Amino acid sequence: MRWIFILFIAAIALVLVQCDTNPYKQGKVLYEQNCQNCHQEDGHAVRGLIPPLAKSEYLSDPEQVACIIRNGLKGEITVNGEKYNHEMPPNLVLTPTQISNIINYINNSWGNKHPFVSYNKVAESLKACGDEFL
Repeated sequence: MRWIFILFIAAIALVLVQCDTNPYKQGKVLYEQNCQNCHQEDGHAVRGLIPPLAKSEYLSDPEQVACIIRNGLKGEITVNGEKYNHEMPPNLVLTPTQISNIINYINNSWGNKHPFVSYNKVAESLKACGDEFL
């Protein structure tokens, strides 16, 4: 009877170890695949060329961020008081779910403390922005 109890506890421990406690893991993987090359692993980007995502006030408008991720960005912008004018290519293959995962990962990484952005909010934003940022 004692061995059954030990096996039961071991099985529960194995299941708990396999559970991922990071709610932003999907966003992290997508960020690494689609954004990290320019914005870097730590979100600080290439100084003077690519805008940082770490501690960025620019992220406070999730609708705008969703549209930028989807459609890219051309033209000069100011982020954290510094001007940038490097074109960001569109990510037309990302789904609204993937974009919301990326936004939520970025919003809670590198010192950012922005609220959760729902799939519905991202989908509405993408529908509203069309090709506005191209």
